[in-house]
Order: sequence, then structure tokens, then C-alpha cells
Amino acid sequence: MTVKIKVYSDYVCPFCFLAEKPLEEAIKGKDVEVEWMPFELRPYPNETLRPEGDYLQSTWKQSVYPMAARMGIDIVLPKVSPQPYTHLAFEGYQYAKEKGKANAYNDRMLRAFFQEEQDIGDIDVLTKLAGEIGLDEKEYREALQTRKYKEVHEKALKHAYTEADITAVPTFVIGNTKITGVRSKETLQQIIDDEISKQQTDFPEGKACGVDGC
Repeated sequence: MTVKIKVYSDYVCPFCFLAEKPLEEAIKGKDVEVEWMPFELRPYPNETLRPEGDYLQSTWKQSVYPMAARMGIDIVLPKVSPQPYTHLAFEGYQYAKEKGKANAYNDRMLRAFFQEEQDIGDIDVLTKLAGEIGLDEKEYREALQTRKYKEVHEKALKHAYTEADITAVPTFVIGNTKITGVRSKETLQQIIDDEISKQQTDFPEGKACGVDGC
């Protein structure tokens, strides 16, 4: 059986970007299904952070840059000030999801912000990035301008904030196990293996559950 992994993240969270690599390595060769879930740290109209401010400067110096160096990942504190709101990028994510390009889109947004310092709150920038991963730029732009996916995105946010009780990102929900923060490949592999073992115990090979029960 496939192990389902949900990753709650925000495109302006550096730890969400750093969490990508160990996850990719942990799932290699395993029967898993990864779904990235939206979580806005500072939804509009809350004020977003400024890269020149003390909070981000100290967080990056003390935590982000040392962690990235240990992991061998290139990352930079984007100079976009104030930091962009991410609701439009996430609405675009819902479009990408419909087109089967959710993972590529998610990765492109994170790299655009944390390696290229692009303003992912700008529709022109978002449209260009969408085109780079093979999405229809005209359709994509129209979806953002008309707020076609606003309701879908807000429903996903409500799920994260209330039903899933997510309070920090990145948060991984691997099967029935929830963990927060950047985790090593080995830690993630172990949790995935444990979940696979649990599923095999609950549903032994050759036995299936149908409409009439097990």
C-alpha cells in the first residue's frame, strides 16, 4: 500500500526549502505519495517581515545559513522587501495541481525566491515561472487575475489551521505520524518504513477491503 505524505509549507519559509532535499532522498524507491499543502505564515492583511529587520537577519545568521551549509544547499535571504504575500502563488499552485505539475511548481516557487530573489507576490513573475515548468501562461495569469482558485486555497488553509492543527512549517504528516521542522533523510526514511510496516500488519498481502468490509 502507498504511504501518503503531506507536507505543510509556505513559500517564504526557508526551512521549507531546506526540507525538500532530505525528503526527496528519503522517498527514493519507496511506494509513497507526496502532497504539498499550503500554509500562509502571515496571511493578508497581517504585515509580512522585512529582510533588513533584526528578526530575519538574526534568524538567518544563527539558523538558516549554518543549516544550509551543513546540507550543501545554496540559499540566500531574498532582498524583496517587505516579503511577498503568498496567496496568489498558492492559488497558482491549485492550478498547477490540476495540471499534474504540483511538485514541479512547488519546487520552482521555492527556488525562485530563495536562490534567485524573485518577487513571488507579483503576477508577472509568477506567470513567467509557471511558463518555465510548462504551464499555459495565459490560462495561469487569467486564473490569478480572476481569483479562480481563491475559494479552493482558502479551504485548504482552513484545513491546515483548524482540522490538521498545523502551527509551524514545515510539518510532515507521514501516514499517521506528524513531525515538524527540517528532518534528516534517515529520520524520514525510518518513519516511512515504520508506516509501511504498520500498513502491512493492518492489511496483509492478499487481503483487501471492499464495500462489504474486510
